[in-house]
Amino acid sequence: MAEKITDKDITAIRKLIKEKSAIIGMDETLKNLKLGKINKVYLSSNCSKEMVDKIDHYSKLSKIQVTRLKYPNDELGMLCKKPFSISVLSVPK
Repeated sequence: MAEKITDKDITAIRKLIKEKSAIIGMDETLKNLKLGKINKVYLSSNCSKEMVDKIDHYSKLSKIQVTRLKYPNDELGMLCKKPFSISVLSVPK
């Protein structure tokens, strides 16, 4: 099940974006989850139930941690300094 975000997670997200190592988007995250190349997944608070179900399914198979953020997708986009909304963000191995 999804965990709540902490300030440490926000710092980690900002660091990942700065290093350009974060994977943004549902399709890329799912592809890499299936290949076992993901360490952690962050989901926005208003991520659709369909997306959440798919991510939960593949993360349970790979035993990957999923963190549910308290921010909606447009705020997550601003947090990542992107001009678009972000619903799914993942950390590669």
